Amino acid sequence: MDRSNHYEAAFEAYLRDARLPYVAVDEAKRTRLDDEPIKSLDFIVHGLQESKLLIDIKGRKYPGGSDEKPNWNWQNWSTAEDISGLERWQERFGPGYQSLLVFAYCLKSTIDLPPGTSDLWHWRGRRYLMRAFPVDLYRQSMRARSSKWGTVFLPGRAFRAGVRPFRDFSHPEVRQAG
Repeated sequence: MDRSNHYEAAFEAYLRDARLPYVAVDEAKRTRLDDEPIKSLDFIVHGLQESKLLIDIKGRKYPGGSDEKPNWNWQNWSTAEDISGLERWQERFGPGYQSLLVFAYCLKSTIDLPPGTSDLWHWRGRRYLMRAFPVDLYRQSMRARSSKWGTVFLPGRAFRAGVRPFRDFSHPEVRQAG
């Protein structure tokens, strides 16, 4: 967890406000697992109904691009290393843990969302939309984005089919009851 990263700091404030127990992982040093380097998680979160979440935060602007030429796609890229690392952490933590990419979208002021939009978070003069995608499902549909940078992404249809409000994972009984 990098507190100088406003996306990660906003997510931590969101967790505190939701009164969810969590561990913010210090990313200052490279973690090793079985004597091999592995990308650190950002957070370990225990939600309601025994949900145990291993989280990597992906901060994105929406819309992306410039004011003159906005990109209206919900950017969902990650690195292949992030995906592999989350899978390894999930395997190590064992049954009951779920790895998630959490996309913290910082919304431009011109974006209007319907009242009651789940996981719309206001923090320090900015608005964030917290959306999550299970890493195992991400792996199934991911495509190469840049071989030079080792990045991957999901096509729009696959992303829309699997992305959900973070609250669906941290508060699963609310989703099931509603």
